[in-house]
Amino acid sequence: MAEIAPANFVDQSVVPGDVVLDLTEMANQTIKLGGGLRQDCDAIAAMKAGTLRFSRPNKYWVETSQKRYVPCVEDSVLGIVVDSKADNFLVDIKGPSLAFLPVLAFEGGTRRNIPKFEVGTLLYVRVVKANPAGGKAAEYGSLKDGYMFECSTGLSRMLLSSPTCPVLAALGRNISFEIAVGLNGRVWVNATEADKVIIVANAIMNSESLSGVQQIGMVDKLLKKINDLAT
Repeated sequence: MAEIAPANFVDQSVVPGDVVLDLTEMANQTIKLGGGLRQDCDAIAAMKAGTLRFSRPNKYWVETSQKRYVPCVEDSVLGIVVDSKADNFLVDIKGPSLAFLPVLAFEGGTRRNIPKFEVGTLLYVRVVKANPAGGKAAEYGSLKDGYMFECSTGLSRMLLSSPTCPVLAALGRNISFEIAVGLNGRVWVNATEADKVIIVANAIMNSESLSGVQQIGMVDKLLKKINDLAT
């Protein structure tokens, strides 16, 4: 792959060691590195096999379909409270270790107004620090009711892509629902009726290996089958 210019690596398969960006050719540009990339002087190289992705304005990462999540700063993830301490909640974000969520990380949080989350509470959080000894998170909010399921990190990134990925666009044209997607391979879905939650969750889980056209066709067939059963 050495003959491929770094700029052309976007949406291409990469393997560990591939130099995907040359910073000497990107003067006056600030870039953000997501998972799977590392900087060595003026070279940005892949650390794992996958597909190099880019999102505007300036973020690059290597997308894989792995189940294991490697925390990266600024990632939005779904975490599950597993314990609480005096100053922190311990949160499972599917990383190599538990994340610490400071009780004062909440908007308006003070020691007299500490939020109370029971073990098992699902939270939407943002990774603000990542290292082998454990991550640190900041809280967006708790997710109540609904249904949470796990998927690959690659599917999570597809669901968060811009423009809206076909499966979500097709579902949104026919069903009203809420969704929260974590880059750690967790997805939360909620709707006014339980059967709609099941439809959305099943469609998303079946979409990973399908093209955009196939995703739309799958949703159409699923909705038609359900409508036929209802009549």
